[in-house]
Amino acid sequence: MSPVEGASISLRNSLGFEESKEVIDNKNEREGRSCLEGANNDARASEMLEKGFMQYGCAHYRRRCRIKAPCCNEVFDCRHCHNEAKNNINVERKHGHDLPRHQVQQVICSLCDTEQEVGLLVRQVCFNCGVCMGKYFCETCRLYDDDTSKKQYHCNGCGICRIGGRENFFHCYKCGCCYSILLKNSHPCVEGAMHHDCPVCFEYLFESRNDVSVLPCGHTIHMSCLKEMQQHLQYACPLCSKSVCDMSKVWEKLDMEIAATPMPQSYLDKRVWILCNDCGATSEVQFHVVAQKCLNCKSYNTRQTRGSPTTNPSSSPSH
Repeated sequence: MSPVEGASISLRNSLGFEESKEVIDNKNEREGRSCLEGANNDARASEMLEKGFMQYGCAHYRRRCRIKAPCCNEVFDCRHCHNEAKNNINVERKHGHDLPRHQVQQVICSLCDTEQEVGLLVRQVCFNCGVCMGKYFCETCRLYDDDTSKKQYHCNGCGICRIGGRENFFHCYKCGCCYSILLKNSHPCVEGAMHHDCPVCFEYLFESRNDVSVLPCGHTIHMSCLKEMQQHLQYACPLCSKSVCDMSKVWEKLDMEIAATPMPQSYLDKRVWILCNDCGATSEVQFHVVAQKCLNCKSYNTRQTRGSPTTNPSSSPSH
């Protein structure tokens, strides 16, 4: 090889190296720019997901969407808002109805007002603006909620969402509802215990958002209604009349009151039959104007079934 040819090859190699280096640098710059843009896009998407968090919703739920009722095709903040509006005292009874939660198909984003199918793309994310319409989302119940402090969970036994944390509750298949884990081995089972109205306020207990108490007899009632009963000195279940709490201290006071209240001579031998509301036993006891005590369980939560106070034998009709 001549010196000229060698110099020519060396020059070409040098130029080729410089070209390759420039191409690589440009490629790296493009890739770096692409990664930066991707990171910025991810940051923007993440920021959009959080936009409006806990700023939208109604008195029942904090969330960033509204629902279209499948029953009347009207838009409401939630099913409770629908039910309150459609079952209002000013609405004719024939037009009143509840929203079937599982049949909701359309939701409207509260930020961009885009109507869309429930869970159309990425569960609870709006397909138009990318906002998260609810931190908690249940596809079965069509439920969106930003306030996850409620510890929502879906119970397959109930078929609806509950609050309080799955780990704190169990589903009783005989009672047909979820109870506190503390009652798992101690509550008396009553079939369909929650599938009826509260005996005080008449709200349907199974779907109630208010705390429910399980009475010793197995019947259920709103906690607030039970407290109101006790404030008015009502301590018996409105459904079966069994005592709703330990009444032993009250029975002791009644013992003392009866001992301090002698009956008139005409009633000393009067006996009546009673039925105990607490244990179900029947007893024949001496009549007393204050109360009759069950001979079986010593409860005063009784009712008279046979016999009545005698009339004064000295009294006679006037002529």
